[in-house]
Amino acid sequence: MASEKEATLLVVPSDAPSIFDKIIKKEIPADIVHEDDKVLTFRYINSQAHVYILLIPKARNGLTRLSKAEEKHRDILGQLLYTIKLVAKQEGLLENGFRLVINDGRRSIKDNVI
Repeated sequence: MASEKEATLLVVPSDAPSIFDKIIKKEIPADIVHEDDKVLTFRYINSQAHVYILLIPKARNGLTRLSKAEEKHRDILGQLLYTIKLVAKQEGLLENGFRLVINDGRRSIKDNVI
């Protein structure tokens, strides 16, 4: 028998608005660090790191995970990486460096580091 969490995942359509969609639409408040027409960055609330900023594309165009990237996503992927540089500069992180983490799926937080 499926767990309650698994059952919920089966019922919720994958194209349903995510928490990130709601943050982009300003339906959920966020401490926004940078925003332009393509990218939104905001501070992670429960961070134990000195600086922890999440970065999301405003128009996913099917890009829900890096492993699902296609040729058509090249421009937004480049825009995301360039925005990281802008935010790092704004936050004063360029001189000493910073760490970039990309999660891809539920297990990526603990497992399967590349």
